[in-house]
Amino acid sequence: MENPPSRRGFLALAAATGALASLPSFTASAVPQRPTATPAPDTRHQLWWQAPADEHSLIEQGLPVGNGRLGALATNDPGREVLFVTDATLWTGGLNDTLDSDGQFPYGRDDFGSLTLLARLTVDIPDHDLGAVTGYRRTLDLAQGVVTTSYVRSGVTYRRQLFASRPDDVVVLHLTQKGGGRYTGTVTLEGTHGEKTSSATSFAGSFRNGLRYAAAVTAYGNGGTVRVDGTRVTFSGCKDLTVVLSGGTNYAPDAAAHYRNAALDPEALARAKVRAAAGHPADALLRTHVADHQALYGRFDIRLGTSSAEQRALDTWERIRARALDDTPDPELEAAYLQFGRYLMISGSRGSLPMGLQGLWLDGNDPDWMGDYHTDINIQMNYWMADRAGLSPCFDAFTDYCVAQLPSWTDLTRRLFDDSRNRYRNSSGKNAGWTVAISTNPYGGGGWWWHPAGNAWLCNSLWEHYEFTASRAHLKKIYPLLKGACEFWEARLLTHTLPGTSKEVLIADSDWSPEQGPLDAKGITYAQELVWALFGNFRTAAAELGRDTEYARTIGALRDRLHLPAVSPKTGWLEEWMSPDNLGETTHRHLSPLVGLFPGDRIRPDGSTPADIVAGATALLTARGMDSFGWANAWRALCWARLKNPDKAYRLIVNNLRPSSGGSNGTAPNLFDIYQVEQGRGIFQIDANFGTPAAAVEMLLYSRPGRLELLPALPEAWAAAGSLTGAGARGGFVVDLRWRDGKPTEVRIRSIGGTMTSVGYAGTSRTVRLEPGESVTLKDLAR
Repeated sequence: MENPPSRRGFLALAAATGALASLPSFTASAVPQRPTATPAPDTRHQLWWQAPADEHSLIEQGLPVGNGRLGALATNDPGREVLFVTDATLWTGGLNDTLDSDGQFPYGRDDFGSLTLLARLTVDIPDHDLGAVTGYRRTLDLAQGVVTTSYVRSGVTYRRQLFASRPDDVVVLHLTQKGGGRYTGTVTLEGTHGEKTSSATSFAGSFRNGLRYAAAVTAYGNGGTVRVDGTRVTFSGCKDLTVVLSGGTNYAPDAAAHYRNAALDPEALARAKVRAAAGHPADALLRTHVADHQALYGRFDIRLGTSSAEQRALDTWERIRARALDDTPDPELEAAYLQFGRYLMISGSRGSLPMGLQGLWLDGNDPDWMGDYHTDINIQMNYWMADRAGLSPCFDAFTDYCVAQLPSWTDLTRRLFDDSRNRYRNSSGKNAGWTVAISTNPYGGGGWWWHPAGNAWLCNSLWEHYEFTASRAHLKKIYPLLKGACEFWEARLLTHTLPGTSKEVLIADSDWSPEQGPLDAKGITYAQELVWALFGNFRTAAAELGRDTEYARTIGALRDRLHLPAVSPKTGWLEEWMSPDNLGETTHRHLSPLVGLFPGDRIRPDGSTPADIVAGATALLTARGMDSFGWANAWRALCWARLKNPDKAYRLIVNNLRPSSGGSNGTAPNLFDIYQVEQGRGIFQIDANFGTPAAAVEMLLYSRPGRLELLPALPEAWAAAGSLTGAGARGGFVVDLRWRDGKPTEVRIRSIGGTMTSVGYAGTSRTVRLEPGESVTLKDLAR
């Protein structure tokens, strides 16, 4: 094996990518502005339940809050409020650069690592046992980012509000009452890794990988006493009570420092944050949080129609079950499900690491697949919704993660990818650029198997964000990633003569079509499509930035020689492998050979793609079926939206809204998507909570640079009347759209960098030219 990476090498790569300053970590916060008023709540953006969560079913029933870095799941139980708190950077594991005997990566909680819980906070109020209260209700206000619990005991109305503030970097639980009541009980803060604590108000710990972490809590109230009693904080006779928690780690986005900030004391910082927040009334903390949350949430709105009075009278879980039982559309619920995905994005993806398989919400220290970043669909799907649904700033966590990891990914590729035991190594003997494993962690490490085409898919996702935002700053930031991925593929591609012809094409070396079929197939459609898109994106990026003119020509010439998939004469499907045979499962969950349909654009049903290719893609998508895991249904819905089939796209969204029972695929009572890993056991996997809303938006607005299509897959259930406000469109536009009786009545297009696009509906088309900041409104589009 070659020498381990040097700090000098890491510094050179980090400087080239801007990684040293890209991603914030747990750090001191600027003093936030304090608004003087809070907007009135809107019931259209509220979900509600008539019972608290069972502590032992928290992942299915607990309500989530988060500030983009800290997340918590809460029981909302009157007598025993329990919060499971997660910090996005609290990971075990490390670089994981000793390969297994097969040349692949180890994949365990110690070597690769796992996301874990930071703390458990319990507020016990013994005389508020659930059996002693009436009128219980808990509400999640998506627009304000607040969980509210209310109930009546002995004629007194009690109310508590839970929120996670990004400006103050704390989680706040505020308890109030009307009618002369009092609160008496205890607050207990505990670690989840066997920490020994000597204080009731904070704890600290460290992992074997050197990561340090801590959490701190404080409480204050009126009309009673609050004091420290051993390892608990006790409160007695309080008219109201505020509990404030913070915590974090010394993780830093610096490969040269091994992703640690050695100078940071997490416990001291956590204590400072709770002290600073406790210096303000709870109402001031709430107003500050709501203003920050609404600045993002209010950028987008969607109305899909009007639900019935009977539907509105049901609580959220009853409504989910009723929707499945009678199969009657509930357009307000379906819109709220989309908005719930946006709520999770705002809560889980700001100022820290991006969201992995479970986002910021855990119920233990052993999440399936480590709660990691899967690069063969899942992390990409997590961010399909952001730009489409008005949350482009939330995409930055994904970008900054990739930038910060690039020095380590490059180092691992150069040192380890051509290991003689790696079945995916380059036959050419060349090695350049970077790639990843199927699983990645925050320490530059990979897990499970090498994933050669993963670099292309990550880059294409980053590029698509540029298409939405037209941000040159973003393009400059991701350019080294794009170029490095192209260098990898320039070294990897093989020349191949097509059977029965003299035509030479370029194909990908041995690989696995995620996640099925032969392990060593050359020229898999998945890789060919992703690399074709990567090369085109790099060529455009180089031209936009005025860089690497000659190298861009080289990559363009390679792209022109890439083999692109054919239709099998045996199955009529677009081939997944360079074979007419089906070498895998017909109804497999992954749609790997259809990446050119979605998220790619090469396959389009608009006459620009050969009809046999569109027909082959449609036949393959049909064969894959309509009933799978939540994320797989979401991907199918997006593909059917691209094929302008509203009935199938809508049915897949409805399938994901089915209530999960006994661990089955579907929606949990708290709207988390449940993935059935085995009979009787389901787990939370967050990607469908983002992929399904992305599909809903794609059904209403299709975009690519230079082209917008209105209502391409509008289902009958949403056709009567509706609107979409603040939707992102590729090409650098934001779109507001209204429709009635299945036809658009008005569309407003605002440029955020785009200058020209055609706008199409039902065979008609208009050309719009704008300068950045300008807008235009079009009417009578259906004529």
